[in-house]
Amino acid sequence: MVILTDEPLDPSPLRAAVARPGAGAILLFEGTTRDSFEGRRVRGLEYEAYLPLARAELRRILDELEAEHPELRLAVAHRLGPVPVGEVSVLVACSAPHRDLAYVASRAAIDRLKARVPIFKKERYDDDTAAWRANAESPSGDS
Repeated sequence: MVILTDEPLDPSPLRAAVARPGAGAILLFEGTTRDSFEGRRVRGLEYEAYLPLARAELRRILDELEAEHPELRLAVAHRLGPVPVGEVSVLVACSAPHRDLAYVASRAAIDRLKARVPIFKKERYDDDTAAWRANAESPSGDS
């Protein structure tokens, strides 16, 4: 399951998508908008994406991880548009037979998403300025 939406994210469909009898571990990662970056007060974030490419790359990442570990099930959702402080911008759900693999796979999924998926983030600050930010894992190295 891959979801890209302007609406607030609900973890329930992702959890349901990965749940199965053989899963001894189900993890849900929630990435939320924090209120500061490098000492500046952040009012919120705005996300933009080229939807066909972002959706395809997210699917490719999940397929890769599930091919590497066939016992995994993964689902991801990313919010687009404005995301106020404290709200969820990304969800990764993962199930595996055991917790160790679930933790490793969940981390790999979010790291690959940040490095490869063309989703762009603008930080809006309390002083009414804004700045586009690349992910720390992206080739540009900006956080």
